[in-house]
Amino acid sequence: MHDLFTEVWESVRRNRLRTILTGFAVAWGIFMIIVLLGAGNGLMGAFNQGGRDFASNTMMMGGGWTTKPYDGLKEGRRVRLDMSDMERLDKEPFAQYVDDVTTTHTQGGFTMTYGRRYYTNVSLCGTFPSYSDMNKIQIVAGRFINEKDINERRKVIVLSNLMAQNFLNGGNNFRDLLGKRVKVGNFSFQVIGIRKGDESSDDRDLYVPYSTIKTIFALDNRIDQMTFTFHGLNTEEENEAFEKELKASVNTAHRAAPDDESATWIWNRFTQNLQMEKGSRILHTALWIIGLFTLLGGIVGVSNIMLITVKERTHEFGIRKAIGASPWNIMKLIVAESVTITAFFGYIGMALGMLACTLMDKTLGQSEMEVFDQSIRLLVNPTVGMDVALEATLVLIIAGTLAGLAPARKAARVRPIEALRDE
Repeated sequence: MHDLFTEVWESVRRNRLRTILTGFAVAWGIFMIIVLLGAGNGLMGAFNQGGRDFASNTMMMGGGWTTKPYDGLKEGRRVRLDMSDMERLDKEPFAQYVDDVTTTHTQGGFTMTYGRRYYTNVSLCGTFPSYSDMNKIQIVAGRFINEKDINERRKVIVLSNLMAQNFLNGGNNFRDLLGKRVKVGNFSFQVIGIRKGDESSDDRDLYVPYSTIKTIFALDNRIDQMTFTFHGLNTEEENEAFEKELKASVNTAHRAAPDDESATWIWNRFTQNLQMEKGSRILHTALWIIGLFTLLGGIVGVSNIMLITVKERTHEFGIRKAIGASPWNIMKLIVAESVTITAFFGYIGMALGMLACTLMDKTLGQSEMEVFDQSIRLLVNPTVGMDVALEATLVLIIAGTLAGLAPARKAARVRPIEALRDE
């Protein structure tokens, strides 16, 4: 093995400029693969960044407008969900799949005061305990709403850390606010928890028990939407069947056609994730194809210089075969040189590509744009993992072998008598 690499090194050293120029094409191909895959990962991360705010097995359902006449009623009628629809999920055939159900009712436009400090344009969001898990609310001090708060209709409230910092004059000792009372509009609430606020948007939501909101504002049983987590629905087909059955049941209860798709709507985070994963795989494959075509130019270059090498060393190969070298020995020498050139320059391109991804993360990855009054990062973690490095290594080995295979076979077929005549 040592003799083999010594011969490869001597061959490369004799043709340094030619080797470097050809190797540059290989390095550029691998560099483009790494950068494209990193950018693709960052783009998909940006698309999925909102998903961290919801449990992946979550559905949301709300009312819409009828588009078909049914049960003596004309189309164009508004369908409003109510508490009976939430109770419907606790019965078969839905109960076997549904875990927790929640809803929210929001009343906005209030001013919240604490001592001499205040926060304007806040919203009271009445909800249930399960809302915290479904929306991945992080409590940094105290607790979220519990069942006792709901049953006793307590006037308790959960603030964001951004609001708490304002009340504490920029301080972070949030426990100092627990048990204190704040005034929202004309209503007084006791602070029971501080949650982590969304710094990318104008987060002014205050969470209170749903029963409290219902009592304060004399709400009826109607709700805007309901959200629930589920289990046991593992494929798109199972989810679609469940959604169809649920829509038909709710539509019928509100005197709408069971097959009226517009009477109610369902937003399914699980199927959305499946679609995003499918799109991610398609994008990943497309970027690999583009990168491989870029690498192909380098592979053709390596193959060409190996053909030139074989031509230049025809006399040498004739002598080797005349003194007993087998065709495999000749092929092994050419393929080893091809793989060495491809791997060496390929790893240089890979290292530069990973460095470029890191720079991209530090620059474009920190840039944001405004979409519907929310700040969205352009790229989220535009890097590649060890799996991509291993895949690129395999590509380099295969590419180097293929690049050297044709020249190696030509070298192996050299006849000693003809080679010795060659000048």
